[in-house]
Amino acid sequence: MTPLLIALQFLTTIPIRLSRPPRPEETGASLLWYPVVGFLVGLLLLLVQWAVAGLPIMLQAALVLAFWVAISGGLHLDGLADTVDAWVGGRGDREKTLAIMKDPASGPMGVLALVLVLLVKFAALATAIEMNFWWVLLIAPWIGRWLLPALLLTTSYVREGGLGQALSEHIPRVWLPAVLFVHGFAMMVIGGFGWLLIVLLLGVVWRALLKRRLGGTTGDTAGALVELGEALALVALVWANGPFVS
Repeated sequence: MTPLLIALQFLTTIPIRLSRPPRPEETGASLLWYPVVGFLVGLLLLLVQWAVAGLPIMLQAALVLAFWVAISGGLHLDGLADTVDAWVGGRGDREKTLAIMKDPASGPMGVLALVLVLLVKFAALATAIEMNFWWVLLIAPWIGRWLLPALLLTTSYVREGGLGQALSEHIPRVWLPAVLFVHGFAMMVIGGFGWLLIVLLLGVVWRALLKRRLGGTTGDTAGALVELGEALALVALVWANGPFVS
């Protein structure tokens, strides 16, 4: 179960201790468990919402979102901020974009991206809770951690070193497509097809932009896709299931 523990340790703030340093193949195999971790995070969001169900809707949404950020350690939010800063500051230049992305400091555009994404998530969560669309809370973190291994599977990794390179070099290419299909089908059964198509379109467009600017992906751009995918999934799920849709 080492690959699962690696996935939990990397994607959540759950205190996981490994008995030994993982082998590179185990690190790569952890990608098989990313969607499972996303599903578990979704279950925890449902548990938190159930625990605070007696509070006003807006406060429920704020607490669920705060827990969501806390359980993920803000990992992908950091990637989103770095990516947006680099994308704007890089002005189309590959090397400059990669250099800015490596800087841990967040500029104004990165901060603005964080505020907007969190605002969209908060509003969508409040709507989903008000309309009792429980599956929205389950699916959003699930699809986010589905998109990440899908991107690494289909896109070259362009930054040397770090966990991202180890993941990319040891992707379980035989089993990962099957795992992604099973989880994708399960999410479609629960939430429908329309929202999933919209999120998959985002993934295709994001990959094309990365290929054009960088020639591939980095850990930060993969994290940014998680955040954008989660936010878009929340909006698309609410829209697809709302009474305003005939």
